[in-house]
Amino acid sequence: MSVIRLERRRACAWLAAPALQWFLPGRALGVTAASARLWPAQEYTRLIIESPSSVAYQLLPMKDPERLVLDLDRVDLNAGILALPLHVDPNDPYIQAIRVGQFRPGVVRIVLDLKTQVNPQLFALSPVGEYGHRVVLDLYPLTPPDPLMALLEETQRAERARPPAPEDTQARPDTATPAPAEAGKAPPREAKRTIIVAVDPGHGGEDPGAIGRRGTYEKTVVLAIAKKLKASLDAEPGMRAMLTRDDDYFVPLATRVQKARRVQADLFISIHADAFTTPTARGSSVFALSEHGATSAAARWIAQHENEADLIGGVNLDARDPVLARTLLDLSQTAQISDSLRVGRSVLDGIGAVNALHKGTVEQAGFAVLKAPDIPSILVETAFISNLDEEQKLRDESHQRKLAQSMHAGIKRYFAMNPPLSRTRIG
Repeated sequence: MSVIRLERRRACAWLAAPALQWFLPGRALGVTAASARLWPAQEYTRLIIESPSSVAYQLLPMKDPERLVLDLDRVDLNAGILALPLHVDPNDPYIQAIRVGQFRPGVVRIVLDLKTQVNPQLFALSPVGEYGHRVVLDLYPLTPPDPLMALLEETQRAERARPPAPEDTQARPDTATPAPAEAGKAPPREAKRTIIVAVDPGHGGEDPGAIGRRGTYEKTVVLAIAKKLKASLDAEPGMRAMLTRDDDYFVPLATRVQKARRVQADLFISIHADAFTTPTARGSSVFALSEHGATSAAARWIAQHENEADLIGGVNLDARDPVLARTLLDLSQTAQISDSLRVGRSVLDGIGAVNALHKGTVEQAGFAVLKAPDIPSILVETAFISNLDEEQKLRDESHQRKLAQSMHAGIKRYFAMNPPLSRTRIG
């Protein structure tokens, strides 16, 4: 593939622009090799440049047409960078095309031709796990999607698609004269409101989660299970589900909680398929939050592993909401934990009908994703993906459906015994 060079007009526009400061997270000496990855999604698109040493970078938005110019200093124009234009998804909501070239000796230029105006966020990540230094460019829409509005619109579409009820030859309830209440009897109860369940597929994007010995990614199987659970809950009268991610992209832990709170969820259920230090570990587990330490060494280890997702997936610390972070850490969560343990018990009983249980009780640990102070929250480890037999089951669509149905049964049983309080109806 030949190098794509910028037109002279655009090069002149760059040279005439005000000088920009080079952002250098650390010392970058000599020319460094780099690889590039794209993670397109409706919520936002992420471009990753990874290198063994830190890289200086600068970004310039340009108009007519809309585009972003990203310059990387002391980066080698290698096959990994040159192949970046081939990875543009035609369905990417933000990027029309990408062009790369050698702007000047030692400086690689990446031009992103945009479909629309975006809110770009550019930041660097230090090495973690198997990743080296990363320069991250996130492209967000100017108006971020509202999870509550999306849920309302989805509910309305489902209502319109539902076939009409058969005609009733008797007087219709909305036209018939109501009968007077009998003495001593309470007036009829108000119709139950819609129950909202936030379904959270763990990991995503740069963060694959655990990887099985057959190469199965945790992020892939839990998204498949989460989608099946959502479909099952949506088919349940009086219930609606919202996914915190519906594709292969990374969502920070606090953002997952924030989305659940935005839709006024009655339950938050995070779905995982973790690995353990020994390949013989097996069985499903359910966890709730703990304010006073983990209930077992395994629970502590799993919580620590899950809480590292932000480091691996890549969080822009400058963009985090300090008010939300403080709320999640400071509020007493005794009542939330009590409710979480009850729903966790019900879901654990449901899963136990389709898979062996790692432990017969709901365990507790300091999971960051379970810290919504006002929503019962549980984390389900559907199986150990590090176990060969369980990895094979997790890859099986029929088993995924059974797991989703078992969680649905546990959720339904919990709300039958613990109906949610009244509020503005969603559906």
